[in-house]
Amino acid sequence: MLRHELRSGAHLRLLEESDADELYALMDRNRAHLERWMPWVPATRSPEDSLAFIRTTRRQIADNDGLSLAIVRDGAIAGTAGFHAVDWANRSTTIGYWLSADEQGRGTMTEAVRALVDHAFGGWGLERVVIEAAVANARSRAVPERLGFREEGVRRRAERVGDRYVDLVVYAMLAADWR
Repeated sequence: MLRHELRSGAHLRLLEESDADELYALMDRNRAHLERWMPWVPATRSPEDSLAFIRTTRRQIADNDGLSLAIVRDGAIAGTAGFHAVDWANRSTTIGYWLSADEQGRGTMTEAVRALVDHAFGGWGLERVVIEAAVANARSRAVPERLGFREEGVRRRAERVGDRYVDLVVYAMLAADWR
């Protein structure tokens, strides 16, 4: 999946080291929007931190252990979506994503995640895809719900975000259930 066009007019592509400044600037502009839900935001303090993230994603690809992609609209990065890691023994993975506040409401993330799920089941032959979202994060939860993921339960106080713990709703899709 080197480039994938989305119906919303955006596309997915691999993150490049040259994206570090732009990715950091986008995250920094959206810091208040993202800090509420993303535990990594406070630790991202410079373009070098974004570069380290991009390098980690490239190592994941080389190790066949994940895939993170830039979501691009009109030549500018609007967010990211990808697989955290792949559990090849159990043929499963988890998906994470974030989008700039001004990009929300266009269906872009739902399309991006749909493409990732297609890749997980079709390209990689996986059995299970999981998405976790904070109970109170309605926009993030809407993505797996729109795609027909099954809610499996809540992991209480499962993630530390800033100085608080949040409960995470676990959604899963099995290969046999994917449209």
